[in-house]
Amino acid sequence: MAAPAAHAMKWLAMGVVLATALAAALVLGPAHIPFAELAHSPIVWDLRLPRALLAVLVGGSLGVAGASLQSLVRNPLADPFLLGLSGGAGLGAVLAIALHLGGPWALPLAAFAGALLALGLVFRLGLVGGAELDPRILLLGGVAVGAFTGAVTTAIVSLAEATELRNAYLWLWGGLSSASWATVRLIGLYIPIPLFVLLAASRPLDLLVLGDESARYLGAEVASTKRRVYLAASLLTAAAVAVAGVIGFVGLIVPHVGRGLVGGRHRALLPAAFLIGGALLVLADTLARVAVAPRELPVGIVTALVGVPLFVLLLKRWTAA
Repeated sequence: MAAPAAHAMKWLAMGVVLATALAAALVLGPAHIPFAELAHSPIVWDLRLPRALLAVLVGGSLGVAGASLQSLVRNPLADPFLLGLSGGAGLGAVLAIALHLGGPWALPLAAFAGALLALGLVFRLGLVGGAELDPRILLLGGVAVGAFTGAVTTAIVSLAEATELRNAYLWLWGGLSSASWATVRLIGLYIPIPLFVLLAASRPLDLLVLGDESARYLGAEVASTKRRVYLAASLLTAAAVAVAGVIGFVGLIVPHVGRGLVGGRHRALLPAAFLIGGALLVLADTLARVAVAPRELPVGIVTALVGVPLFVLLLKRWTAA
């Protein structure tokens, strides 16, 4: 009975941390709101609450995508942005800014289109030599596509005007300042399908960690599983980048924290990664809003500042083990 109780306590702790992070996001901010007025404040309902919920959805999506991709390529250092998606999305967004495309959805749609283009290129490179995705070629293809799109993005930014330059860099560092109820509804309707696809692949992912031959011997359909996992994880990442910009370290760190809490079985790891990723991004965004108020830091800077020391601690644990 001790083991199930300890397991339940871990899930309860993750839920409490997420709830606490959400409460802090609603209470804290540049504008002081008396506690008695929080429930009726337009600032809370129209600004802070949709922003906090968007942070949960984006952080959770990046956490789940990172856990899935690390198992797919069997590399603990893999994260969603290593596969070129951030470079493609960044190029699309910077092009939208440089071309002065109007409308509130121009930049997110351009970023999503850029991420999908990068996804297609890396996917095609990963199929070189056969119908089965090669994890090594997938990683190398992602690095190559990311380097190419990064170079083009830098060239465009270097020729941009000062205002465009600032907007481009702010977007490339990530942020949730454009959050709205419309954005929350859009991503809330979008992400359940790729999340379901990844959760349904939990057992095959457990087997893929053992290697392709072992997974095939134990009954997994290796080729189709790799394609489903890569596409679903990439689509999650593309949506997250489209609405929040490039937010690093969440997809890299969160899966390792999740494995430390619930183990490596993906049926438990993927939901845990969603909860942890959501809580981490909510806390990081709250810190980004209040650290230098009334100004605001890009949330990607905060996740990097938090993620690097945490990653160093994880490395020490691995080397000690």
